[in-house]
Amino acid sequence: MRDQTIVTEVRAFHLSDVCTFTDQFDIVLLSCKAYDTRWHCHLIKPYLKPGGLLAGVQNGMTVDAITEVVGSHRSMGTVIEISSTMFDPGVVRRDSPPDRSWFAVGATSTETQGRELEISSLLSDVGRVAIVKDIRATKWMKIISNATTLVTTAILGLPMLEAMHFPGMREFMLRSGQEALEAGLLQNYDVLPIFGLRSEDVADREKVVERLLDTLMSGFVLPETTTTVLQDWQKGRRSEVDDMNGLVVDQLALAGRNAPANRAIVRIAHQIERRQETPGVGNMQVLLKEVMRP
Repeated sequence: MRDQTIVTEVRAFHLSDVCTFTDQFDIVLLSCKAYDTRWHCHLIKPYLKPGGLLAGVQNGMTVDAITEVVGSHRSMGTVIEISSTMFDPGVVRRDSPPDRSWFAVGATSTETQGRELEISSLLSDVGRVAIVKDIRATKWMKIISNATTLVTTAILGLPMLEAMHFPGMREFMLRSGQEALEAGLLQNYDVLPIFGLRSEDVADREKVVERLLDTLMSGFVLPETTTTVLQDWQKGRRSEVDDMNGLVVDQLALAGRNAPANRAIVRIAHQIERRQETPGVGNMQVLLKEVMRP
């Protein structure tokens, strides 16, 4: 963390070393890009005990991919809100201390109901934890937050707070989040509180997205915090835009609805990942122009 240095010795293994494992694990916390979830689960499956649990501590709607591979009887869902960076192997700069980090844990089926504490007790060492009844709806609430903030601010190449205050960006962010909220409602997901909010805090659907944005920016984000998406691009990697904003576009399309803000975000993100564009404040006008495309 910013005010202290912690050195912890860990048993770290290369991906190719997994085949040498002889033990099975009671609990596996999976932390990877959403698009890598399924093959990671296939790799882990032989090493997870028959009564073990695999929890995807990650962004994206990965619950079903995990349960389809390891089984619903060995799956637990989570939502994560924590800020950190890692550009050098094994060296993590954590920007959000435990009191500014938040997790939700929820069973993915009746088969694992009652076992949430097995995961929450581990995560409570590093942040606040809530046990929720509907983990899929809770994860979609995080999709709403992510669709609002992660790729939008990265496209400007700025820390999250600075980007939000760039002329026109806050309004655009709220529009992209509203599309994500609509996509969730069309899937019959309830509007649930996250980030430590209460049910009454998200009762007004016209203000939900703005409440989530302001709660995130005031309670979890520091002035220098950059999103995981911008970090991916700085490392030359592709982002999870298709698992967040792209998912919003796809879900609204299934209902015959358009998602112009999220469509614009996906299009420009893909151009950046193909090295056709670079993150920068000039992309604000590009975003606005893209929204007007038929």
